[in-house]
Amino acid sequence: MKVRADIAALIREGHTNTSIAHRLRCDPRTVARAREALRYPPADRLGRLYAEAVPTGRVRDWKPADGRMPLSPAQQQANRERLLAALREAA
Repeated sequence: MKVRADIAALIREGHTNTSIAHRLRCDPRTVARAREALRYPPADRLGRLYAEAVPTGRVRDWKPADGRMPLSPAQQQANRERLLAALREAA
């Protein structure tokens, strides 16, 4: 099957079949066949992968053994500042 370049580009960007079909005014089945021809996973599985990505690089479902999630350096600094401010107010 010959895949249209514009459909292939949008699939690689991570758009869903419905989104691509709406943008290009074609049938969603055309996009699904193109996705199969390019050997990309179905849009719902690909969407799940993108949805699980967190800006920190962690995956939402991952939990460490002690149950506490590690904090970013920026969050640690913000927590320190809030603690110091609370201690100053109490003194």
